Amino acid sequence: MRWSPALAGAFLIPPATAQIPQSQHAVVTQVLGASQVTIVYNRPSARGRKLFGGVVAWGRVWCPGADQATTITLSKDLLVGGQRLAAGTYSIWAIPDTAQWTLIFSRAADVFHTPYPGDAQDALRIKVPPTAGPFMETLAFYFPAAAAGRALLNLHWGETIVQVPIESTR
Repeated sequence: MRWSPALAGAFLIPPATAQIPQSQHAVVTQVLGASQVTIVYNRPSARGRKLFGGVVAWGRVWCPGADQATTITLSKDLLVGGQRLAAGTYSIWAIPDTAQWTLIFSRAADVFHTPYPGDAQDALRIKVPPTAGPFMETLAFYFPAAAAGRALLNLHWGETIVQVPIESTR
């Protein structure tokens, strides 16, 4: 059998069905003293849509991300929003509202972003107020401040920021 450049080229061209996902994959990690916090998520974009009270309904459970559920992994037990959360991996869910959000850390970590796994899987629920901030086109989790044993975690999309303090249990 002879080598054919046309046949060789057929193996190098990606299939026409391959698409770049609309929601880009992201990972953010913060070291807190001897602990590490890692968030893995997909980043949906606003694309001109009304986000909260529109795409994301007020008062209903929502997974902040796209495709697979957003996860947070703690290498050690930490205080999240002032409450203890054991080391492990959890999916993150939220119930947004105009004055206060409920953030849910679910033991069901390896799940799709819909439907919510249910209260029985909840490891922790905390209440946090949303604040206004500069417009963020693509959903982001980031740590705007960090020190040896504590940090602030922001969930930011559109003009809404939800901030959660995370600290070591000492």
